[in-house]
Amino acid sequence: MIQRMMLFAALCGLLAAPACIEAQSGKSSMSHSSMSHSSMGAMVSPADMFNQVLTGQEKEFVDLADAMPADKFNYAPTMGDFKGVRTFAEEVKHVAGANYYFFGTWNVPHTKNPEDIDKLTGKAEIMQALRDSFAFEHAAISTITASNAFEPMGANGGTRAGVATHALAHMMDHYGQMVEYLRMNGMVPPASRKPGM
Repeated sequence: MIQRMMLFAALCGLLAAPACIEAQSGKSSMSHSSMSHSSMGAMVSPADMFNQVLTGQEKEFVDLADAMPADKFNYAPTMGDFKGVRTFAEEVKHVAGANYYFFGTWNVPHTKNPEDIDKLTGKAEIMQALRDSFAFEHAAISTITASNAFEPMGANGGTRAGVATHALAHMMDHYGQMVEYLRMNGMVPPASRKPGM
C-alpha cells in the first residue's frame, strides 16, 4: 500500500509540476498540447513518461517470471499460513489478465480475454500471454496526453493517469510476492543478481 501511494505521488508530481511552473511564469499550458517539461527543459509527453516507467518494471517482472523453471511454475508455499494462495503461474496469469482489465475500456484493439488467460497451463504459453499483455498496456498508455491524463473516465471517476499508476503499482505488488516464491526455491531474482553470480 505504501509503495502504491509513493508511486502515485511521484507520477502525479511528474505530471503536475510542469503545469505549476507554467502557471507561476504566466505561460499557458495549453500552448504545449500533449507535452510537458522535464527538469532539463526537454519536452516529454505523459505517454512517454508512463511508458518509460512501464518498460523498466516490465523487464523486471518478465525476467523474474521467466527465471522460475517450468517444473516449478506451479509452485505455491505449503509451510505456514499459505492456504489458498496463488501459485507462481497464477500470479503471472493474474498480472497478464489485469493488464487487459485495467485498460480494456480504452478503445485499444486486442483479441485477448482475461478469462482465457486463466485457462493457460504451460510456462511458454503463459509467458507469451504476459508479453502480449504488456504490448497491449504500452499501446493503451501511449494514448495518454496532457489534455486527457486527468479527465474523469468511467463510473468511478478515475482518470487515465490514475489507472496507469494503479496498474504499475499492482504489477509490483505481485512482483514482490513472486520474488519470495523464487527465493523459496533457492533462486536469486534476476534484478538482485550481481555481475558474475
